[in-house]
Amino acid sequence: MLCNIVFSTQYLIGAGAYVLVMATDTASDTGTATANEPIYVDGQSQLDDVVAERDVVLTDFYADWCGPCQMLEPIVETLAAETGATVAKVDVDANQQLAASYGVRGVPTLVLFAGGEQVEKVVGLQGEDQLRTLIETYVESR
Repeated sequence: MLCNIVFSTQYLIGAGAYVLVMATDTASDTGTATANEPIYVDGQSQLDDVVAERDVVLTDFYADWCGPCQMLEPIVETLAAETGATVAKVDVDANQQLAASYGVRGVPTLVLFAGGEQVEKVVGLQGEDQLRTLIETYVESR
C-alpha cells in the first residue's frame, strides 16, 4: 500500500480530492528517544548526525494522514526495540526538501543506511519479517 504525495502545500488524497497541510515543528521530539525508540528527525543536519553516529539506521519517511504509514508505525517501533538498528522518522509534511532529496515520491518510504551510506530504499507498506531480515543483513555485517 502506498500514499502518493505531491510536494507542495496541497496533497492529492484520492478521487481528485486535495487536502491543505500545514507543516509542524517536530524538533522538540528529536533526541528525546532512547536507543530502542524511534528518533524524530527535523532537517537534513539532524538526519546526517543520526546516520553518522549510528551503524545502521532505518529511516521512515511518513505522513500523519497516511493510512499505510499508520499501519507501519507499530512495526518500526518494534524494530527499533528489537533490532540493532536505530529507527529515524521523518515527517514529509514538515521536511519536504529532505524527503525530496531522497527521492521520496510516496509514503511510506523507508531508507536504510549502513556505515553512513544509503544502502536500501523500500517504498510502500512492508511486513515486519521482511524489514527485520533487511536490517539484520546489515547489522550482522558490521
